[in-house]
Amino acid sequence: MERRGLETVLSTLESDIMRLLWKKSPLRVRELYTDLERKHDIALTTIAVTMDRLFERKIVDRKIESGRGGLHYLYYPSKCKKDFERSVVDQAVNKLIEVFGTTAVSYFDERFKESGRS
Repeated sequence: MERRGLETVLSTLESDIMRLLWKKSPLRVRELYTDLERKHDIALTTIAVTMDRLFERKIVDRKIESGRGGLHYLYYPSKCKKDFERSVVDQAVNKLIEVFGTTAVSYFDERFKESGRS
């Protein structure tokens, strides 16, 4: 999922965080901040709050590590990039079917026939 695709479901900051985590993880908030502060004019606490929100939305998982200064969370994606993309598409399709019912199903069927995938 390219930048534009990710940012349809995540904020710019969340998208940049996820791209970092998919490249190298697990990461601490401080490590994310160090990588992101150049691009975003943000505070360390903003990254911490954003990570908590991503955790609550089950987009990232975390484990606790003890180190200098006490305990730290190590964050990592809850799904690989491909599985995340699939879940976004799945949620969107399910929502369309929930709202539009057979009209949505008929539309998808027609589109797949047009593209030769049926």
